[in-house]
Amino acid sequence: MKAKYDARTDTLTVQFSDAAVAESDEDKPGVILDYDAAGNLVGLEVLDASQRIAEARTFEFQVVE
Repeated sequence: MKAKYDARTDTLTVQFSDAAVAESDEDKPGVILDYDAAGNLVGLEVLDASQRIAEARTFEFQVVE
């Protein structure tokens, strides 16, 4: 999994898989979900991220066992 914030375009991208994107769907305005050919979610994009996410430049990841 990879996450990237691009300050120039104010876009937050989270990539769950390296699979090719076959289809994209704007689920909510400014939130784009990317799917592979089998319909699996492979990523998401948040447009105007600084307006939608409190700290777009800060990321915390936690694995709970």
